[in-house]
Amino acid sequence: MPPTVVYVHGNGNKPRAELLKSQWDTALFGRDMGAASRMAYWAPVRYPAPLPDLRPDPLDGGPELVEELPAMAERAEAEPPEEFVARTLDEARREAGDLGLEGRAGLEERALADWLRDMTYLADTLAHAGEREEPSEELPLEALPLPQPGRTALFRLLVKHAFQDVHAYFFGGSGPAMRQVVARSLDGLDGGPLVVVGHSLGTIIAYEVLMEQGRDVELLVTLGSPLAISEVQDHLARPPAVPAGVTAWRNASDLRDLVALDHTLRPEYAPQEKVTDLLVTNDSRNHHGVTEYLSQRQVREPVQRIFDGAG
Repeated sequence: MPPTVVYVHGNGNKPRAELLKSQWDTALFGRDMGAASRMAYWAPVRYPAPLPDLRPDPLDGGPELVEELPAMAERAEAEPPEEFVARTLDEARREAGDLGLEGRAGLEERALADWLRDMTYLADTLAHAGEREEPSEELPLEALPLPQPGRTALFRLLVKHAFQDVHAYFFGGSGPAMRQVVARSLDGLDGGPLVVVGHSLGTIIAYEVLMEQGRDVELLVTLGSPLAISEVQDHLARPPAVPAGVTAWRNASDLRDLVALDHTLRPEYAPQEKVTDLLVTNDSRNHHGVTEYLSQRQVREPVQRIFDGAG
């Protein structure tokens, strides 16, 4: 059987599934892959309607809508980080409560609240760092093409949605439905080489499904993943490890990507020889955009070798 790649998208609402799949195909292969690729499209679990086709996705590094950015920037400039953290956590809890899906809470939830706090302070630090005339030698922080309040607003947009969707996955009752979408996308694929590519929260969902199924996967690719963060590992259904059926795992992140606060999986996910941690340059506005990750040579070449070898 020919190889297949299954994509699992990340945080936030997305354009319709067919368009999203084509965008990922083009970034990874340079063309639409037709039936050779599938998108595990879990966005409807959280969002009632997809993004319009022509609307850029700010959580994938695109610019926010022009009419919304000034208000976001004004709010980001006026609101201290601790108030933003409290408001975002309260919104996540309220959403779960409104749906009657409070899930686990208390001490367990505080770990993810700590992650939200760390992300927020780092986001604001990176946004302010763009004003410096001399970039850091250790971590180049190029100035984004926005004034500092606009950069802060874009970073906080990423932080807020990343946290709220992860919160919904672990505590809001959305996790089983998200995993079911991924499991259905894997149905009927036994026999040919399988590649699974996840981005952001999608890496958590894909990982937990593969841990449960033990399915043979020639290559697992995680992009901008929070799986190395201890607060996330504390809430996984099973202790961290390479899923039993995975032959090789490549984990790519940019040092400035807030969702991937910890960039190395090898120390926690055994057997370590199956895991390769890659530091790449993602020059999307928030350094988390999936298109920029998929177009990296270190990401594309191992996937393309599998498809070329089966030709």
